[in-house]
Amino acid sequence: MTTIWHNPRCSKSRETLALLEAQGIAPTIRLYLQDPPSEAELRDALARLALPARDLIRRKEAAFRDAGLSADSDGATLIAAMAANPVLIERPLVLHGDRAALGRPPEAVLALF
Repeated sequence: MTTIWHNPRCSKSRETLALLEAQGIAPTIRLYLQDPPSEAELRDALARLALPARDLIRRKEAAFRDAGLSADSDGATLIAAMAANPVLIERPLVLHGDRAALGRPPEAVLALF
């Protein structure tokens, strides 16, 4: 099963979804801003990505500063912030099997297949 954490307002997210569909892949689309992942789901995604939380958070968002976060914030704090405010989650994220990839660039997700 393939799932994309998708934001239709994001060009990279739209490009990644179109790329998947062009490959004949019909992912489950999760509009993560409306259906935010839990802390457990974020930890699972990070494990599949093999990345630390700081590599999944959008540091340039105003919500990052507003939450008092910094480059030195620990992983648990960043995960809690992403769960509470999903705009902080880097997008798009594609989950497939026990692996995941960020669609930056969109072609990066093709390594999952």
